[in-house]
Amino acid sequence: MNRAGWLHGILQREVSKRQAAGLAFVFVWFFIGGIMHFVATDTEATIVPPYIAWPVAAVLVSGVFELLGAFGLLLPSTRKAAGIGLFLLTLAVTPAHIYMLQQPQLFNVPLWALWLRLPIQVALLALIWWSTWRRRSPG
Repeated sequence: MNRAGWLHGILQREVSKRQAAGLAFVFVWFFIGGIMHFVATDTEATIVPPYIAWPVAAVLVSGVFELLGAFGLLLPSTRKAAGIGLFLLTLAVTPAHIYMLQQPQLFNVPLWALWLRLPIQVALLALIWWSTWRRRSPG
């Protein structure tokens, strides 16, 4: 079996095709996000609110948790725990999003994009919940 077939086989166990697609999206989101915490650490640290004492450490630790959560999604035995962890981690980064909205002049990001992140985050939370905590749905 090729690698894509192996991954598809893991994701398909105990989930519907739609939930497997959701899991794949969440995996890619956090896998790429986790890697970016190590590739662009200094850039990521700039969005950490100033009241957090060690922004680089916060970025590195959250990057590790993003990667652990992403890989935890792949196994049915760790999927729910990974989903809970990624859900909580997504909530934990909310202060960074709010900080960017409060200080948009510090970031080279359009204001509309900063506002768009909030509903995207809500949709991501819903997708994490739906694809990892719900029982198998038909289809």
